[in-house]
Amino acid sequence: MHPISIALLSMAMSTDAFAAAVGKGAALQKPRWSEALRTGGIFGVIETITPVIGWALGLTAASYVKAWDHWIAFVLLSGLGLRMVYSGLKASKVQKGVKLTRHPFWLLVLTGLATSIDAMAVGVGLALIDVNILPVAVAIGFTTFVAVTAGVMVGRALGTVSGKWAEIGGGILLAGIGVAILVEHISAA
Repeated sequence: MHPISIALLSMAMSTDAFAAAVGKGAALQKPRWSEALRTGGIFGVIETITPVIGWALGLTAASYVKAWDHWIAFVLLSGLGLRMVYSGLKASKVQKGVKLTRHPFWLLVLTGLATSIDAMAVGVGLALIDVNILPVAVAIGFTTFVAVTAGVMVGRALGTVSGKWAEIGGGILLAGIGVAILVEHISAA
C-alpha cells in the first residue's frame, strides 16, 4: 500500500474517535495533558489492534464479519452516544456543573472499541487484497492517538464555553456516526 494511501486511511479511521474524544474532554473538569494522553493511548492501542483482528478474520471469515459489522458499530456507537446525551442532560439537572476529573478506564475502552469497528472492517478488506497489515495498523493507531489526545483538549475548550451542551453534542455526533454507518451499509446492499 502506498504511504499516502496509508496516511489518508489513518486519518479517516481516526475521525470518529476524535469526535468521541471531544465529547469526553467536554465532560471533564479541565482535563490535563496527562488525561488526554491516557485517553489517546487507550484509543490508539485499540485502533492498532482492531484492524489486525479484522485482517485475521478476513482471512478466515470475511463474509460473516462484513454481514454484521455495521449493526455492531450502530449498536455500540448509538448506545454510547445516547449515554453521553443522557449524562449531559442529567449533569445539568442533578449535578449542577460538577464534572469528572477522569473517565473510568472501562468506559474509555468501550468507547474506543465502538469507534474502532470500522477499522476492523477495513482490516477485513485489506486481508482480501493481501496488504501487509502491520504498518497500516500502526499508522491507524498512531494517528488515532494524536487525534484523540487533541480531541480531549479541544473538548476542554468547548467544555469551558458550552459545558453540558458540548457533551450532548458529542453524544449526538457519536450516535449519528453509528446511524450513518448503518444507513451506508443498508443502502449499499
